Amino acid sequence: MAGPGDERVVCATCGTSPRDDAALALARTTWARGTENRRAVWTCPQCSREHLRSIEGKLDSSWW
Repeated sequence: MAGPGDERVVCATCGTSPRDDAALALARTTWARGTENRRAVWTCPQCSREHLRSIEGKLDSSWW
């Protein structure tokens, strides 16, 4: 069974993925990771910045 470190890291918005092992290690600590329908969803830093208001709008009011 694959563990959380074995999942593929691809931006759900733009489709970008880390190009090598060093970039993958960095992405696992700098990209946003969410869960949708019980699966991991990754968002690269650029898309996170561009779509920040949409991301915040999906949070429950208890976050604020």
